[in-house]
Amino acid sequence: MKKISALFIALFLLSGGQAFAAGDAAVATLSQSMDTIWVMIAAFLVFFMHAGFAMVETGFTRSKNALNILMKNLLTMSIGAVLYFIIGYGIMFGTSSGGFIGTNGFFLLGQSENIGFFVFQAVFAATCATIISGAVAERMKLISYIAVTIAMVAIVYPVVGHWIWGGGWLSELGFTDFAGSTVVHLTGAIGAVVAVSFLGGRIEKYSNGKVNVIQGHNIPLGALGVFILWFGWFGFNAGSTLSASDALIPIIVATTLLSASGGVIGSALYSYIRYKQIDASLTLNGALAGLVGITAGTASVSPIGAIFIGLIAGVILIEAVQLIDRRVKLDDPVGAIAVHGVCGVWGTVAVGLFAVEGGLFYGGGAALLLVQAIGVLAVIAWTSVTLGTFLFIYTRFSTIRVSREEEVQGLDFAEHGSTAYELRGGILNNNESQSTGSPFGHGLVDRLNGLEKPKVERKAETSV
Repeated sequence: MKKISALFIALFLLSGGQAFAAGDAAVATLSQSMDTIWVMIAAFLVFFMHAGFAMVETGFTRSKNALNILMKNLLTMSIGAVLYFIIGYGIMFGTSSGGFIGTNGFFLLGQSENIGFFVFQAVFAATCATIISGAVAERMKLISYIAVTIAMVAIVYPVVGHWIWGGGWLSELGFTDFAGSTVVHLTGAIGAVVAVSFLGGRIEKYSNGKVNVIQGHNIPLGALGVFILWFGWFGFNAGSTLSASDALIPIIVATTLLSASGGVIGSALYSYIRYKQIDASLTLNGALAGLVGITAGTASVSPIGAIFIGLIAGVILIEAVQLIDRRVKLDDPVGAIAVHGVCGVWGTVAVGLFAVEGGLFYGGGAALLLVQAIGVLAVIAWTSVTLGTFLFIYTRFSTIRVSREEEVQGLDFAEHGSTAYELRGGILNNNESQSTGSPFGHGLVDRLNGLEKPKVERKAETSV
């Protein structure tokens, strides 16, 4: 009888253990599935940010270039995804060679289990490249912009990503950039600085010793883009946890929200103090400044720290725009260099100040601050030298800028043979400065409108 009882007890324990094991396996599978879904949703949000970039750049520039900007953003995402699949992902996350560059994983060979992670990173890579689009707007050849995009996505950005996110030398130093203030935004902005330096300013931007303001044609459209970017940024930052169950997600969402809000408040107040009015375009960019500023430390700072980071970013933005536009004379129509570059530097350095663990303001000393500064300088040096060398060689064989005539008539027609808007009833460039008194380009309106009419209608008008 005792033997039979012992047998039943053993069978019960065995079956119970198997049930628990099966339950643990089911929980693990469910957790993995939820993580995958979370990363995919975040990737979709980051992808949608490209619509935001397109709207901001289109609204902050002139109507005659709207179609060209939309095409650049569309092509950036498409070319970027393919290039990142072919080479970028391997360089960024492949087996490290000396902490500098990845050496395998090209075409995702041997990376089938990481396909979801690849999608998330691919939309990040395209985000870095599209920062350049707004800075070079209204005067760069489309084919030249595509060449720059290829250089950025295939080489420049993946190497920076490997240093910081792929187990490279900066990550080993302890450099902190949770979601990309440096990896994505500063890298893209330095690429913009180099490209704009080769391009020069738009016609009439710097003339007669003056810095002329060239207004964007649709600020409401730009505002829509800012809201889209803000919305997508929650996926940009919180999705970088790569786990749906990560306890940091609420704090990341909160710091993202508060820093962006601080950026708006800071830029609005500072523009009022400086100009006696709240400047709309600067305040809109203030939201983006706060978002860029918090991206590096979103998981390591407190909500109060996030507000201060955003407030300071909003003030820095306004001074940076003035410095870049009027002193350095880099013609950046949308303020991309100030938003993504200067505020990217601020956000990265701010980690060394505001990080709850290791930050200077929390008793951590200056060690983290020094590492953050080293990382910033290294990325600036790598991006400027690499892209600068590429463009120096490229411009020995071809100009990267459209002709004066093409720039005046607008890149929509020059590059695409079409226009984004109906031109009838206005001048070709609805907010072009008339200071030169040159009529060039204004007579194109009737000809361009005529191209949109049916042949019968054009023939009838001709005969009259």
